[in-house]
Amino acid sequence: MTAITLLALALAAAAPAATFVLDEGSDALIGLPGFDTTTPDDTLFDVARRNGLGYEEIVRANPGVDTWLPGGGRRLTLPTQRIVPGDVAHVGIVINLPEHRLYYFPVRKRGAAPTVITYPVSIGRMDWSTPIGVTQIVAKNRNPAWYPPKSVQEEHQANGDPIPAVVPPGPDNPLGAYAMRLGIPGGAYLIHGTNKPAGVGMQVTHGCMRLYPEDIEALFSLVPLKTAVRIINEPVKIGWVADELYMEAYRPLNRMGDPEEPDLKLLEDMLLKATARRPVAIDWDLARQTLQEARGIPRVVAIEVISETDPARAAAAGPQP
Repeated sequence: MTAITLLALALAAAAPAATFVLDEGSDALIGLPGFDTTTPDDTLFDVARRNGLGYEEIVRANPGVDTWLPGGGRRLTLPTQRIVPGDVAHVGIVINLPEHRLYYFPVRKRGAAPTVITYPVSIGRMDWSTPIGVTQIVAKNRNPAWYPPKSVQEEHQANGDPIPAVVPPGPDNPLGAYAMRLGIPGGAYLIHGTNKPAGVGMQVTHGCMRLYPEDIEALFSLVPLKTAVRIINEPVKIGWVADELYMEAYRPLNRMGDPEEPDLKLLEDMLLKATARRPVAIDWDLARQTLQEARGIPRVVAIEVISETDPARAAAAGPQP
């Protein structure tokens, strides 16, 4: 790993929990790879929440582990290192649906380094998909009442679980203690808390984005009205850190929210575009494996090759093996 990469990771490790300093000299790789050891009473939900992760993230990173009874003393992989989405402006809030994750880029203060804060989120399930596009925060409410749309009331009625036209604030309110409304026409889309935190990081909502109670409380206090919100569908993220090209993959979603098979042609196009201006060695087998596994863990899939005919760069790089 390069010195620049180590510096970026050291800055991230020194930052407060869930807040990371961005390295302006390279694409953004934030956080560190992590591990946690289960106690006898742990579920995967417990491990995920105490490490700032959602359900899908912890399950993807640990295939084959029982969600409810992982067993005490089991060493679990934590996907706590990630590439910040690159094909979108790093302004305001960015929500990457296949990743089940929200990124908030605070307004940069004069003389300060840029930062990003990130949280796991739930997204809309197949028949209630979360819309893709650009919007903004148009309202903020503490202790909100919930006015379930007619379609949601009808669904509950059909399932034998009728709900009232208005659910007041309190422990039975699925919005939790904080809600921020998005300016998306044709629907009441919110970024909000929850009274069922075990569902955070799943594809289970009616189109809203749901956060852990402690995360929405923190985000609510930071985000002003009219903050831009970009909702994207970026199942594959790549980014250069010094001379290494990192790749991170998730199971793609179509417009209805269904999982789709990974697109090998799209991967090839992305890697060729990212390496067009550099002499590189691409590990195509590792890139395809990363795409197929879709574990949400960054891997180095290409390294820039230092040419022996470029004395200045060869000297700067130091002796080569």
